[in-house]
Amino acid sequence: MDKKKVAVPLVCHGHSRPVVDLFYSPITPDGFFLISASKDSSPMLRNGETGDWIGTFEGHKGAVWSCCLDTNALRAASASADFSAKVWDALSGDELHSFEHKHIVRACAFSEDTHLLLTGGMEKILRIFDLNRPDAPPREVDRSPGSVRTVAWLHSDQTILSSCTDMGGVRLWDVRSGKIVQTLETKSSVTSAEVSQDGRYITTADGSTVKFWDANHFGLVKSYNMPCTVESASLEPKYGNKFIAGGEDMWVHVFDFHTGDEIACNKGHHGPVHCVRFSPGGESYASGSEDGTIRIWQTGPLTLDDSEAITANGSTAKAKVTAEEVSRKVEDLQIADEGKTKEKGEAGNN
Repeated sequence: MDKKKVAVPLVCHGHSRPVVDLFYSPITPDGFFLISASKDSSPMLRNGETGDWIGTFEGHKGAVWSCCLDTNALRAASASADFSAKVWDALSGDELHSFEHKHIVRACAFSEDTHLLLTGGMEKILRIFDLNRPDAPPREVDRSPGSVRTVAWLHSDQTILSSCTDMGGVRLWDVRSGKIVQTLETKSSVTSAEVSQDGRYITTADGSTVKFWDANHFGLVKSYNMPCTVESASLEPKYGNKFIAGGEDMWVHVFDFHTGDEIACNKGHHGPVHCVRFSPGGESYASGSEDGTIRIWQTGPLTLDDSEAITANGSTAKAKVTAEEVSRKVEDLQIADEGKTKEKGEAGNN
């Protein structure tokens, strides 16, 4: 049997308390970004590819439980134990709005069109704030049956989903009517709910199971038992052929989506893993832990087929660069002298 290679992640320090939520922006003209929420009250923004720190959003006076970026990564939002949700300018770090609540805010999410912010928490009320009219009172959706743990938008902002801290199930609400239209039944409380990038699946983690639901017809597609209690799960966005899960055992597990078989197991955190998320291109994934660190793991040694497929799609710059380097070396071998002279000339021009 082949000896498994030990994955070496990028380790991102900076938080002084546990990291409890992670969120990747979509790919923007400036690349993609990763925002992290921590009990240290200071969400941090990083370059999603390198993990390099960009800035810290300062202003909360309690643990930050949830964070997100809008579609263009121009604004950030955070939900906190200081009874507020804040919206920030992601370029300057300035606080744009602070929405006061009457209890701890556990979850927040920007609508796809970036005009609305959805919040939920201990008050058991889902609120929708209009960011074009931040001073207007929010719209309150019908009361949630329990304390809200996660929220998300789907169906082009026509539906919202939420899960509760103290009961199982994911509830789907029609935004126009404000009523629950469907409940996805789970035994345990759902600690993580993610809508896949293509809008096909809802990935949930409850207790020691990860489930995949059809996001349009709401049927259960797959359910896999995990080796331990998991707190978070995420589906690979490009091909949808693998998923990651993290939880109590401090490891980040990678599984085959179709069979549920474990493909890899990444060790390195020194405390339970609270959140895992795939980057928007699927080439890496991040984990946040009780140990206060974020670790960014490469999705794995690309097979030839994978790298060819990715190069063909033109979605990974690294694969393209490698292909260019290879072809350049081949050219150099074929016409060594001419190639070298040409390269020197090019270098001189630069």
